[in-house]
Amino acid sequence: MKKSIIVLFMIFGIATMIISCGKNTENTVEKSEISKQKIEQVIKDLLTKYGESQKERIERGVNVVAKLWNGSESEFEKFCLENFIGNEKELDAVFNSFSKHWETLLGNFNRISLDLKKPVHIDEGEVTPLDLMVSGYEPSAHLTADFFENKIAYYIALNFPYYSLQEKNKLGKNWTRKQWAYARMGDLFTVNIPANLLLKSSEAMANADNYISNYNIMAGYLVDDNMNTYFPEDMKLISHWNLRDEIKAQYGKENPLNKQKMIYQVMLRIIEQSIPQDVVNSDKYKWNPFSNKVYQDNKEVSLKSEPNTRYYHLLQNFKALKEIDKYNPLFPTYIKAKFEKEMEIPQEEVEKMFVDYCSNPVFKEIGEIIKIRLGRELEPFDIWYDGFKSRSLLNQDELTKITSKKYPNPKALEADIPNILTKLGFKTEKAKEIASRITVDPSRGAGHAWGAQMRGDKAHLRTRIGKSGMDYKGYNIAIHELGHNVEQTLTLYDVDYYLLNGVPNTAFTEAWAFTFQSRDLPLLGIKNTNKEKEILDVLDAAWATYEIMGVSLVDMRVWKWLYDNPNTNEEQLKQKVIEIAKDVWNSYYAPVFGIKDQPILAIYSHMIDYPLYLSAYPLGHLIEFQIAEDIKGKNLGEEMYRMCVQGRLTPEVWMIGAVRNKLSAEPLLKAAKEAIKQIKNKS
Repeated sequence: MKKSIIVLFMIFGIATMIISCGKNTENTVEKSEISKQKIEQVIKDLLTKYGESQKERIERGVNVVAKLWNGSESEFEKFCLENFIGNEKELDAVFNSFSKHWETLLGNFNRISLDLKKPVHIDEGEVTPLDLMVSGYEPSAHLTADFFENKIAYYIALNFPYYSLQEKNKLGKNWTRKQWAYARMGDLFTVNIPANLLLKSSEAMANADNYISNYNIMAGYLVDDNMNTYFPEDMKLISHWNLRDEIKAQYGKENPLNKQKMIYQVMLRIIEQSIPQDVVNSDKYKWNPFSNKVYQDNKEVSLKSEPNTRYYHLLQNFKALKEIDKYNPLFPTYIKAKFEKEMEIPQEEVEKMFVDYCSNPVFKEIGEIIKIRLGRELEPFDIWYDGFKSRSLLNQDELTKITSKKYPNPKALEADIPNILTKLGFKTEKAKEIASRITVDPSRGAGHAWGAQMRGDKAHLRTRIGKSGMDYKGYNIAIHELGHNVEQTLTLYDVDYYLLNGVPNTAFTEAWAFTFQSRDLPLLGIKNTNKEKEILDVLDAAWATYEIMGVSLVDMRVWKWLYDNPNTNEEQLKQKVIEIAKDVWNSYYAPVFGIKDQPILAIYSHMIDYPLYLSAYPLGHLIEFQIAEDIKGKNLGEEMYRMCVQGRLTPEVWMIGAVRNKLSAEPLLKAAKEAIKQIKNKS
């Protein structure tokens, strides 16, 4: 998972939307109205001065500033007439100058955030209450307000016009690289959110993140009705990542059902918040998740259930983000801002794509294949069926022996990155160069990738590494995060303009993370000799995408409900989340599984600490598949470089440049149908 808190600042502090705002006070942003007549007069005067060749820039720039202006009409007129740049050479000089300043600002704010959040992100001692408070502080919160106050924001908005998403997709196909960079500079100052609201949302997310990062289940202390344990005493599984991955790991072992059912029951208890609060991140008690009984020294004790803390954090994030909505009239909800502004794909399009995909009859057929392979009826947790992968046939304990020996500590993994990248197709010198810009840290949470925002800084790869070394789960996550880090490094250091650094949205960096993750076993020297590998890989990709699309549908529908019911409380929210999860399950999964009313799609931790992030995963799977199809028989390192250096175009333009087609679910569905056909022909 890509996790750079500067993204929060990018989302709200320099958002791509035009709103009514102006001078920032502690709690309000007031706006002066500029009359249509005054706007037309200023445009006319500038056209007289600079000529018709500047007409589009003048009209766009003046209208943007008019929407943002706080002050008198005479001041507005004077500012525009004195500060419009009509000379291309001067405009280019301003662009180059501000690009350097912007990199300095974002890079140093990112560095500050990285250091302030280190105690809660890195597993290096106890976290103090002050650490939690400091981790919620957003150092860049006042930057945008300051730039409106000193009129730098107006200056940039006037001279580098804003283009809508539709305009970028239509015009951008024929833009030069510099025109794209100019357009992205035009995205910088089109919103001015009060700093106290940015700080409030940052604090809410930091608190939720700390809650999730420390939500561990001591698997060795789980017992059944006969007080039997099934897992090693020292096994600690973070929710949801390790719980899910342990279910996946069991497909390669004998008699996995008891373990899988036990973990699934733990998940249900977390969702419904009937889990005893004091068993979380604690080895003081033995807990039977089926009966929900708790034991200490083999005697039953009574513990209180978790008091809807999970839904408290979800609700706090909603409340903090909703307060920002009134400053976003073009995108009046966080839902619209997230999809149309940040992801640059409308939410309605994403939801329709997911519904159409999950409704496809191909999954009924894949479900039947899984039943045959398992030799039993499907269980709800088989949404995470991992048996199509080659690793499912391998003993994960044996894999852990390999990874723990190879990577006993973070430095061992860091030292091996050049070798990993060489195996993935990067030339030796390029592999060393990329690796020199990535450092590895031990994570408190499941793991994440934090990219640099300034050339000269390093990206951070964070994954769990225990006292006995990195287990296979940690290694698998680490390779995923390395995909993020390589993308982050290439798109910062090798993209021609700083304003174009990055990828279109988080789904694209997830696509590269998935691309790396799918190669984790070959990187260990483990080859798959299965002649049906290509067929099974397609079925695995289709099924994994099917699962995570349902999770994302739950996430989106929960947020829609929150907007319809903004005064809800934690208990009501919990009940609605469970209801929505069951509804999505009954619509798209029950017909395949033959089981109704399962809430398991609500288990994902991202829903709690990363609002509306989940759609990036299924979109990432679709992008990954289209990339994989395009680079068959080609060098991964070279192709990744070619695609990444496009930088932050819109998703549509990026995909056409990368694989010559728009983002679509059809290639994966088509491949899945063909894979099923081949399996039937062989049977």
